[in-house]
Amino acid sequence: MSGWLIVGLGNPGVEYENTRHNAGFMLVDLLAEQGQARIRRSECSSLVGRCDIENEGAELAKPQTFMNLSGEAVNCLVSKPPRSRETLVIVSDDLALPFGTIRIRRNGSHGGQNGLRSIIDQLKTQEFIRLRIGIGPEHEIRDASRYVLAEFSAAERKELPPILERATDAIGVIITNGVDEAMGKFN
Repeated sequence: MSGWLIVGLGNPGVEYENTRHNAGFMLVDLLAEQGQARIRRSECSSLVGRCDIENEGAELAKPQTFMNLSGEAVNCLVSKPPRSRETLVIVSDDLALPFGTIRIRRNGSHGGQNGLRSIIDQLKTQEFIRLRIGIGPEHEIRDASRYVLAEFSAAERKELPPILERATDAIGVIITNGVDEAMGKFN
């Protein structure tokens, strides 16, 4: 099996850096930090870096196409051997999940997440591993776009590091023991 490709979804640019919609970028940045990797090689409209996760070779990618066009970058990345959909993990935020919840699936719909929608449209399949990080509030929101593009609140920022740590642990379990074990342990 080829090495893993972990793609974090988000929006490029300093103005989006700490927004809820960039949870995928944040997780990939943490994986890079842990693996002492730099995500800076330009490929397929993405920034890419290599590291080891649980002694397995992995590539980390952050599409620079903006969230709604993530599929273009992911499709390009996955089409280059030895990469494959079987070793692709997409990391995204999820407004439908309570803040801090982690949900791992081996396939499924986009659930309203435009980055996942774009990837499904481009790959022409729902068959790829995804790890979603819940950003949903406890209260009802009127404007979902405004909410996801806003920065995490001060309280959320305090809770974010252990959530992202847990998500990196989940990626490690996916790589070493498979999706089913990761789902059983982290969902």
